Amino acid sequence: MSQRDRKDGATSAKAGPGGAPVLSPAALYEAGLHHLGAGQLLDAQMCCEQALAADPNHADSLALLGIVALQTGQHDHAVAWFSRAIRQTPKIDYLTSLGFTLKQMGRLDDALAVFDKAIQLKPDDAELWKHMGGVLLALDRGAEALLSYQHALTIDPAHREAAFQSGLLLHQQQRYEEAARAFTICLTQQPDDLQSLQMRARCVRELKLYDDYLADCERAHVLAPTEPMVCNNLGDAFVCLGRSAEALPWFDQALALRPDFVEVLLNKGFALLQLLRFEDAAAVYRQILALVPDHPKAAWQLAHIELQCGDFVSGWARREARWAMPDFSIDYPRFAESKWLGHEDIAGKTLLIEEDEGFGDTIQFARYVPMVAARGAKVILVVREALRPLMAGIDGVTQCLAYAPDLKRPVFDMHCPVMSLPLAFGTTLDTIPPPSYLPPLPAERIAAWERRLRAHDRLRVGLVWSGNPHQGNDRNRSMPLATLLPLLDLGADFISLQKELRPADKAVLAQQSGIRDLTVELTDFVETAALISCLDVVVTVCTSVAHLAATLGRPTWIMLPHLADWRWLRDRDDSPWYPSARLFRQDASCRYEPVVERVRGELAAKAAGFSKTIA
Repeated sequence: MSQRDRKDGATSAKAGPGGAPVLSPAALYEAGLHHLGAGQLLDAQMCCEQALAADPNHADSLALLGIVALQTGQHDHAVAWFSRAIRQTPKIDYLTSLGFTLKQMGRLDDALAVFDKAIQLKPDDAELWKHMGGVLLALDRGAEALLSYQHALTIDPAHREAAFQSGLLLHQQQRYEEAARAFTICLTQQPDDLQSLQMRARCVRELKLYDDYLADCERAHVLAPTEPMVCNNLGDAFVCLGRSAEALPWFDQALALRPDFVEVLLNKGFALLQLLRFEDAAAVYRQILALVPDHPKAAWQLAHIELQCGDFVSGWARREARWAMPDFSIDYPRFAESKWLGHEDIAGKTLLIEEDEGFGDTIQFARYVPMVAARGAKVILVVREALRPLMAGIDGVTQCLAYAPDLKRPVFDMHCPVMSLPLAFGTTLDTIPPPSYLPPLPAERIAAWERRLRAHDRLRVGLVWSGNPHQGNDRNRSMPLATLLPLLDLGADFISLQKELRPADKAVLAQQSGIRDLTVELTDFVETAALISCLDVVVTVCTSVAHLAATLGRPTWIMLPHLADWRWLRDRDDSPWYPSARLFRQDASCRYEPVVERVRGELAAKAAGFSKTIA
């Protein structure tokens, strides 16, 4: 009802019997509205009933009775009153109230139809599009809900709730940059909106904008200094920036506020690992396991510390906790058949061995496959197609199949993941089997690479500088190609073994005549192995090529981050897994430049020695 309508209605009272004024339906409605605002629901209801006694079709009074019914939990009555009001006059307010009531009742399709009708009447109403988004979200139609919220923002770019809901949905869709912009809209209007600030912080973290992440976390701490998660996030921001020592006080502050906060304990353990404080980190993970005995991530992290410190007996066994992690090896089938971990006699049985982690892991631990066959088992091996030609001829493998989501596996008695084979054989530091398990490479492929490489009158050096960008520790293990450029003035032939080039590296490589890039011809691991067989040394970060080169027995120089992977143990420049490998570790600066300088010195000596041999 408009202000003028209310004024006219209020002055249209007539004198009744005895001179008492008789209020018009409009005036009664106004009185009911006043009672509703004062929380006097019964008085509001009585006013509306009096109005309807005078005018049964008085739409505002019908709608007000709907609001009274809604506030008293009488949803069916509310729907009836709102519907009657709409039949008189389909006002947007009435439709909105009906749609809201239907949504509360769980009648989502009906609510959607009501808001759709309202939008047809007033398509430029941002609030209606927001309501439509809410119903679509409740219907689990997130993509359509996002479109509704975004349309609301085209009408009203400052609509806070539409922006917030858009941000949440964009975050769920991993559209982090757009999500961050949506939360910024909220923060522009309400700078102290802690929830939006924390959500934007999560987005910029995913975008690896760690300075922005720290800034948002610091702002959140100003707003909520005693909130444990806020302190935790500040610590996490410092870890992301490589400032783990500064992170620890924040984790301790969070734990002082909530001592049993497992997420914070996990982060503290991780920070301690970055500082190579293995014993302290192990103590934190054991503290988590005391609180939650079956916590898989804590067990997984503790297992890696045990393995890195040489305690293989505990480490291999504890590492099986990985199967309780919901996001671990999601492609490995959860078979009905029993898992073989070395206890049962498998003579005469068919054992399925299937990869469960990365290419490098499979190359490193497939050395156990002939040992399984030696126990009398028939072995079926499943690996990804890129590895299948390399591994099909492993001694004792009856069938080597390429993994596919719909792969029909032959009948088998038991299965064993590749990464569980060291546990099955009770591997210790003293019983690591040699890596020489691959079948001979095709001689014609090696000869073809020799022809491509032409004269072997200088040291041939293979280079790999980065791994899978989606690997959890990639930002620490990989480096830009530019970091390796100081090697190129040595008297050697450099050959790229880097299969996937990042944009910046592609530009650098295009400008370098000192690196031969033949990777377009590396169609599978057999081809890569054949090329490696023609090289004198492979200089690489921790990737599948490092494992392949070392498995082939080629001199393999592996450049490692300050916190290296567990398989490289601690404080060693050699590896019991690979006799031909040398390890070049970062120091506490966590920079690769000093590592490359050490590699350059060793490579210069090797190149000089090679020249003397040729001469």
